[in-house]
Amino acid sequence: MAQQVRDIMTSVPLTVDPETPVEVVARQMREEDIGAVLVGEGDQLQGLVTDRDIIVRLLADTADLTGKTVRDACSSEMVTVSPDDEVGQAVRLMREGAVRRLPVVDNGRPVGIISLGDLAVERDPDSALGNISAADPNQ
Repeated sequence: MAQQVRDIMTSVPLTVDPETPVEVVARQMREEDIGAVLVGEGDQLQGLVTDRDIIVRLLADTADLTGKTVRDACSSEMVTVSPDDEVGQAVRLMREGAVRRLPVVDNGRPVGIISLGDLAVERDPDSALGNISAADPNQ
């Protein structure tokens, strides 16, 4: 079983600028088959945006997303972990914060992301979530 976050995180996550149009990010999520994108300026993490954020924070209020940027949808107050943190620390932080994804940062610079699915595949691969998370994506 993996002991450190670096062992199970997704390395080199998609990171976009806060001023990126939300429709561009939505297309990238679809093409990459991912549900979360890190938001950063330069080398510094600024936030996290999920497919659910786009729906709940933007699309639910208006069908017209013209002029809406990732900054309008992203969560800016985040809990993060280091690649050297123990996996148990990530689990504890996800539970306490009721979050499904944690950005992995090294000196403020995003280096990965760890998801509930990553943890399920690593810690309980025979569970329903572990099986679903390990399956090939639907196209």
